Amino acid sequence: MSEWTSHKLAELIDIKHGFAFKGEYFGEDPDGPILVTPGNFAIGGGFKEGKPKSYSGVIPEGFILSEGDLVVTMTDLSKAADTLGYASLIPGGKTYLHNQRIGKVVILKPGRVEKEFLHYALRTDKYRQHVVGGATGTTVKHTSPTRIGQYTLSLPPVTEQQAIAAVLRALDGKIAINERIAATYQLLLQLKFAELGLSREPNGGAGVAVTELVEFNPKMAKPSAEEPVYVDMAALPTNQASIPCWTRRPPKSGPRFMNGDTLLARITPCLENGKTGYVDFMEDGEVGLGSTEFIVMRSRRGVPAELSYFLARDDRFREHAIRNMIGSSGRQRVSAADVANYVVNRPGADVLAAFGCQAETAFAHMRSLGSENRNLASLRDTLLPQLMSGRLRVKKAEKIVEDHT
Repeated sequence: MSEWTSHKLAELIDIKHGFAFKGEYFGEDPDGPILVTPGNFAIGGGFKEGKPKSYSGVIPEGFILSEGDLVVTMTDLSKAADTLGYASLIPGGKTYLHNQRIGKVVILKPGRVEKEFLHYALRTDKYRQHVVGGATGTTVKHTSPTRIGQYTLSLPPVTEQQAIAAVLRALDGKIAINERIAATYQLLLQLKFAELGLSREPNGGAGVAVTELVEFNPKMAKPSAEEPVYVDMAALPTNQASIPCWTRRPPKSGPRFMNGDTLLARITPCLENGKTGYVDFMEDGEVGLGSTEFIVMRSRRGVPAELSYFLARDDRFREHAIRNMIGSSGRQRVSAADVANYVVNRPGADVLAAFGCQAETAFAHMRSLGSENRNLASLRDTLLPQLMSGRLRVKKAEKIVEDHT
């Protein structure tokens, strides 16, 4: 630790504000230039793919991000400022744009601080407490380059910074591989779901009420646990089935759910952003609670449990839900009754059974991958503050990672 030195971040970095791109050119083209938003930051930091917000207008010079650029969130809409100030590295493969609510980190002393080390340093609880403690705003939380620059960072020699980043990167790399496998499963199953015909408008009187296949907010007994599972809105993913995190708390109001249920966000902008998750992490028979802004969807007896999830992800179904939102601007929501007022084609028994077999097998593997990722993320989050403070040396951390991967 004698070789470690302390620095204000303002001595090491500058933070550049993004550009206020014009909303009239926003779209959802996954192949177009993508605006980076706070929704692209995972809780705890790191990049996550969400519902794409593309841009078709003229892009000013200097606001196209490069692979490996380090960025931080400058605003947050959640009550607890879940991602405010957290850092992420821009991935490759697409054109990403530097949006106004995102800060781009420019390293002033590249020979003194490694970008990857800094990326992880800006994901620690200590740093987060500093940023959130000085946040401004009520409904929308804001931070600033000045506030971030006031944070004091301890730096080891550059070679040790590189080694620390490599340990943490190995864990994130394994998590990313598992996420890609799960995403491939989901893509293949979406194609199989399309074969059921539920995405197509029913012809004439051939349709059936969706409630013949799926229940909405089914009645359930109160949770028996003193502190049942609780899933909040921040935990719902926007483009995958697995719900990555949850808490436990004394039971209060909120929809009840169990394994095999799908949670659908019903409020703006969460519904439009695709917040939807499949419950598969609890014990059999266990009952959990969720945000009052969820709708619980459960496949009926004889219908594959996973069908409710793919229905909730279906474009036609989501457009129906969004059309039926009511309320004041910015706080619109859709009711379970209005969502359930929906007609679909009746799927054939054989194709439905085949879909169920494939989905059950894939989701079992996805559940295993999700469990492994939670363990890997927990290990990373345990090692992170110890490595960043020097309490844990790299060699010992490498051995711990080797034993767990």
